[in-house]
Amino acid sequence: MATISPINVADLEFDNGTFDAAAFTAQTLSSWPSLAAVIDHTLLKPDATRHQVENLCDEAVRYRFACAMINPVWASTAVGLLSGTGIPVGVVIGFPLGASLVSTLRQEAAALTRLGVRELDMVIPIGQLKSGNHQAVHHTIHATASEAHHHGALLKVILETCLLTVEEKLRASEIAIQAGADFLKTSTGFSTGGATAADVALLRGIAGARSGVKASGGIRTLADVRALLEAGANRIGASASVAIVRELGAE
Repeated sequence: MATISPINVADLEFDNGTFDAAAFTAQTLSSWPSLAAVIDHTLLKPDATRHQVENLCDEAVRYRFACAMINPVWASTAVGLLSGTGIPVGVVIGFPLGASLVSTLRQEAAALTRLGVRELDMVIPIGQLKSGNHQAVHHTIHATASEAHHHGALLKVILETCLLTVEEKLRASEIAIQAGADFLKTSTGFSTGGATAADVALLRGIAGARSGVKASGGIRTLADVRALLEAGANRIGASASVAIVRELGAE
């Protein structure tokens, strides 16, 4: 298992390459299709119905969102609906508590990718992180990332930043990147808070150009999106996706 190097709270400057947030924001907000292309169109309510999932997929195709993000139970439905459209299906795992067994996460990742899911968003083992068991956190993420990547899927790692101290956010970000995360993600949207520009900037400061940064949780307006893009996000997760792109001119 890889050694987890120490991180100092004040040490935010790494040789991680650069991500030009200003240029990315300008390009993304230049048109509504450019904006839609970085939004994960999301429906994770526990009472979501098949009709709502069908509508989500229809909207994902109409507006060409980055993916349609749903719960595992709807994976086969969404994959079938989106087959041949070029819009990938994203599914959450270990969600929303981050308390699953590693074997369960691997099994979820394998089963979902075999169904055709191409993006997985997993919650870190938050309690293990806060207990200082960093090797367990690394092992959990690495095992899931390996399974996802073996089947050609991306892995976004949800830190649930509202529950973490600054030091824990820094530590979790570095562990996730070392363990193979394709994206650092702020929040589930089911805890005590969602995405903030400050947290996105913190995550981007650790990630540099080594991984993506996804902001999610409580994002409802174009102004919210602009602030998070300017802070360093290059993917947005939202259930208000249609309303947001309509603010930029979509019909």
